[in-house]
Amino acid sequence: MNAAALILAAGAGTRMKSSKPKVAHEIMGKPLVRWVVDAAHGAGLSKLVAVVGHGREQVEPLLKDVSVVVQEEQLGTAHAVNVAREALLGECDSLVVLTGDSPLVTSETIAKLVSLREERAAGVVVLTMQAEDPTGYGRIVRDAEGQVAAIVEQKDCTPEQALITECNSGFYCFDTKLLFDALTEVSTDNAQGEYYLTDVLAIARAKGREVLGLLAADKDECLGVNSRRQLAQATKSLQRRINGKHMDAGVTFWDPDTCWIGPDVEIAPDVEILPQTIIVGSSKIGSGTVVGPCSRLTDTVVGADCVIDETVAIEAIIDDEVECGPRAYLRPQTHMCKGSKAGTHVEIKKSTIGEGSKVPHLSYIGDCTMGSGVNIGAGSITCNYDGVKKWPTVIEDDVFVGSDTMMVAPVKLGRHCLVAAGSVVTKDASPESLILARARQVEKEGWNEGK
Repeated sequence: MNAAALILAAGAGTRMKSSKPKVAHEIMGKPLVRWVVDAAHGAGLSKLVAVVGHGREQVEPLLKDVSVVVQEEQLGTAHAVNVAREALLGECDSLVVLTGDSPLVTSETIAKLVSLREERAAGVVVLTMQAEDPTGYGRIVRDAEGQVAAIVEQKDCTPEQALITECNSGFYCFDTKLLFDALTEVSTDNAQGEYYLTDVLAIARAKGREVLGLLAADKDECLGVNSRRQLAQATKSLQRRINGKHMDAGVTFWDPDTCWIGPDVEIAPDVEILPQTIIVGSSKIGSGTVVGPCSRLTDTVVGADCVIDETVAIEAIIDDEVECGPRAYLRPQTHMCKGSKAGTHVEIKKSTIGEGSKVPHLSYIGDCTMGSGVNIGAGSITCNYDGVKKWPTVIEDDVFVGSDTMMVAPVKLGRHCLVAAGSVVTKDASPESLILARARQVEKEGWNEGK
């Protein structure tokens, strides 16, 4: 396949009502343009070029694996393609033109466009769709042989053409040389006063080349995002597509419409996802694990046979057979070792919780290295911040920390020591010792009598 892709990503997207360029808006943490780029990569194309313009300082960082050209003025789709002439002419036989605001297009569809053009040596193949409401779309006008005779934009339609429901998706595969030769003949003689890429189709026919239409199997692939409403519509379509793939691979969803799984998430068979759960980024979930309800995992790796209940975890590592929640918060660089527990209303940050160790409830553990078999009583915290610097706490194997204990870092609790409830530990504790670090109780008999 000697084919390349050109991704049009120069538009402002004024209907988004945003200071952010349209293609930089995100679906499940992934910018719109990245969905398109990744689909093009997945189709096996030899080269990718993107045309940027409006807000390019925000768009270019999203395109580090793509060659970028700049459209200084937005004069229409044909003009946008023409600015990439030097980057593409002579580089490929087939050129797929995609729009950076259409995140639902698939690698399979892109590959089909290229295959059809190459099999038929066609001048152009355009991806078409059947629209329930064609308003706003260019209409596909076919000839008696079923080839695409023209694409007529909404503002240029006759009353008869406006009734056509087969519409232009904005995705094409061109014979590259034909395309750039034809662009020299495109004019601005239309209602918008712009250079239309669709005019190339009539030019190709005039040169005796076939212009074919490939009807999309799923019209949602052709959805462009031009408003917040369309962004929500595309998000819902992608949610259903992604969740469907996971269900086909052996994942159970109690209610897939309430669960949001990012495109790069990996979930093993026999995982159970409960309602109101969000899993995004580079997260991975091991077999037999139950996630949710109301959990949110970002860039988090979860092992097998875990229970992740009402838990927020960000950049955490959770080994096999771990219990989290309900209402646990695992912050970046948290490592929950095998069989450990972070219970109700527990926050853990930049800490290792050793194998079989438990932080059952109402506690904060930060900057801590904890061994195996440790039990942390309710309401205990590591006091790791002195107002200037964060300090470490070390808790060795089999330590028992009583409830309401403050461990003032830097401090180390030796193996198998016991810290009495209500202690404020400010010094290192020896292995197998008993630590009592609290004020003596004083009782004044009759103190409140008669008051």
